Amino acid sequence: MTEAPLTALVLLFDGFEEIEALTPVDLLTRAGVAVTLAGVDSPQAVTGRSGITVQLEYELRDLTAPEFDCLILPGGPGIARLRRHPLICQALAAHFQSGRTLGCICAAPLLLRDAGLLPKLQFTCHPSAEKELPNAQNKAVVCDQNCITARGAGNALAFSLALVRQLTNNETAQSIAQAICSEV
Repeated sequence: MTEAPLTALVLLFDGFEEIEALTPVDLLTRAGVAVTLAGVDSPQAVTGRSGITVQLEYELRDLTAPEFDCLILPGGPGIARLRRHPLICQALAAHFQSGRTLGCICAAPLLLRDAGLLPKLQFTCHPSAEKELPNAQNKAVVCDQNCITARGAGNALAFSLALVRQLTNNETAQSIAQAICSEV
């Protein structure tokens, strides 16, 4: 009997940061993880901050986040309008409580705060969010429990490799890093 493949859900919204969303999609796919793209408010397509439009497979309200092995929320200027979004906050909280991997980059840890998760975690975030998140660590990537956070777009590769390592193993992350001429 074959095991079901690992799965990841990437939540996208208008104004998402493309590199923060698509780098994890690329590297997780290379690691054999089945990635699903879902819109927060749109079931068809979203446009990122740089004008790149991404076709979506689902809408968040049609999915149950804890069914996925990993839930990823990129940042970007569109994150401001998602603050306290009930479906996202519920999905983040449920996913964290299920013990499955949770990844937030850039300003997305603001939604971890809105979901009530940050008192339980060490984390990092984009400097623009530090006013509301004064306990953020000044590190590129922070892994704590089942949550991985990263500062911003410049850390998308390290963030993605940390997700690969958490979901699979260190050898897979190292192999992918070597194949793309990067360091783990």
